Amino acid sequence: MQFEHNHPLPERLRPVTLDDLIGQEHLTGDGGVLRRAIKAGQIPSMILWGPPGTGKTTIANVVANSLKRPFRSLSAISSGVKEVREVIAEANRHRGTILFIDEIHRFSKSQQDALLGAVEKGTVTLIGATTENPSFEVNSALLSRSQVYTLRHLEEEDLLKLMNRALKQDDKLKKREVEIKEHAALLNISGGDARKLLNLFELVIDSIQEDPAVITDKAVMDIAQQRVAVYDKTGEQHYDIISAFIKSMRGSDPNAAVYYLARMIEGGEDVKFIARRMLILASEDIGNANPTALVIAANTFQAVTYIGYPEAEIVLSQCATYLASSPKSNASYMAIKQAKKLVRETGDLPVPMHLRNAPTKLMKKEGYGKGYKYAHDFQNNFVHQQYLPDQIGDFKLYDPGQNAREAELRKRLKALWGDKYGY
Repeated sequence: MQFEHNHPLPERLRPVTLDDLIGQEHLTGDGGVLRRAIKAGQIPSMILWGPPGTGKTTIANVVANSLKRPFRSLSAISSGVKEVREVIAEANRHRGTILFIDEIHRFSKSQQDALLGAVEKGTVTLIGATTENPSFEVNSALLSRSQVYTLRHLEEEDLLKLMNRALKQDDKLKKREVEIKEHAALLNISGGDARKLLNLFELVIDSIQEDPAVITDKAVMDIAQQRVAVYDKTGEQHYDIISAFIKSMRGSDPNAAVYYLARMIEGGEDVKFIARRMLILASEDIGNANPTALVIAANTFQAVTYIGYPEAEIVLSQCATYLASSPKSNASYMAIKQAKKLVRETGDLPVPMHLRNAPTKLMKKEGYGKGYKYAHDFQNNFVHQQYLPDQIGDFKLYDPGQNAREAELRKRLKALWGDKYGY
């Protein structure tokens, strides 16, 4: 079926039958498990696991179209438990519904649990799509009730077939005279992603004014650098955006932090990846300047893991703006770095005898634990004694930062230890 020209090329070319599919012949070719299932008129709930642009959404559409079954589609990025329950309620009225969930690994545990009963009863046949290993990212109970099919990167031959098909079948492109003189840049930039390839292919043709439109590697690179701006979760921009996000929070700019957070959310970044990086920053860059930051970041990680998108964006925003607005200190981060360096330089120094564990009579006889002073037996729960090995007895590793909370810690340590560590 042809779409209007304002639809992207991948949508205009989306196959509607198994015979239209390019690639994944181990599943859809003669003798393939999906072809056999469709021919038998019975398909199991399934998880399609593979890289972006390998045909997961297309296969779901082809299955539903081939079996003439009701078809509903949800995105794990923008749908919550409410939407899942609405689809299940509708499926109770229309038996045989196929429910396609894109990026199912982004569904929280509660969202996946909401699906379980409907899948068990056969109210819906689930087709989930994921780029992540489902063994780690999909609820084990849901996974046990689904078949997992692995999709492979499209080969060069498949990608060339896609472009040639576009030139022959798409109503818009058939109006242009196109010569593919070189194709290496198209294939390299797309990285085996059919959707990305077709979008770039159309962009290049639209950008070349001359007839015929001669496609060369140089033309593709020039146009791509000027026009293509996508968030690639595995590419260079992925690291640029997360770097800018972290540095904005470290630099106490909540406005920039929430902007880069939005860039990641819009690009479909893994909610746990974002939360994990904030958890690290809370300790590395804020630390004892505001110990509550670590508590909030830890709770954020737990919360977004449970609720997933879209609600998770609210929790992420709260945490990001809080961390960016907090006072900063890397004193504890620097302390462990210096301690590790000292350990490497000095080796396995003996632990002072009075600090050693003495679980047996023989060890006690040898002096293990002898002379240890229990801090709580003394005023203010503190007593002077040597804790570091004798060879590095007065080595200061933790130097409290210049902020209100750590100034109090410095004052207390000075009162306890005097000049021993130079506080």
